[in-house]
Amino acid sequence: MNRSVVDLWVGIFVAIGIAALLFLALKVGNLSTAHLSESYVLTAKFDNIGGLKVRGPVKSAGVVVGRIDDIQFDSKTYEAVVTLKIDQRYRFPKDTFASVYTSGLLGEQYVGLDAGGDEKMLNAGDAIAKTQSAVVLEKMISQFLFNKAAEGQEKQ
Repeated sequence: MNRSVVDLWVGIFVAIGIAALLFLALKVGNLSTAHLSESYVLTAKFDNIGGLKVRGPVKSAGVVVGRIDDIQFDSKTYEAVVTLKIDQRYRFPKDTFASVYTSGLLGEQYVGLDAGGDEKMLNAGDAIAKTQSAVVLEKMISQFLFNKAAEGQEKQ
């Protein structure tokens, strides 16, 4: 083969490799250019959001239905106020339950929406009343150890 043809093929493979790495980096960082075209905003208050991040997914039944738009701290109630941008195609009842979950090996955290049975739907700007905070592993371990220590003292 001619040297310039080999150089051309090497260049093509290098370009494909760089494009694949860029695509992977955008997917891992939730920075892909696919934004929600038509969306509405909901808010939810949590006692503890763990490692929740802006642009993190909002899922219902395992399907991404939106993204986390903003996270603020309410200094009056001492709670985290999470603003969710939900795709217009998906509507949720007023009694929807919002929870902070962890998925995958890397521990990505997301907001999960569990739909209720109310006939009235949440509208843009509404707040989700029922929430469950993130489970903090360190707190669970310390409670377990504290309970075991208390059991040991009772036996003496």
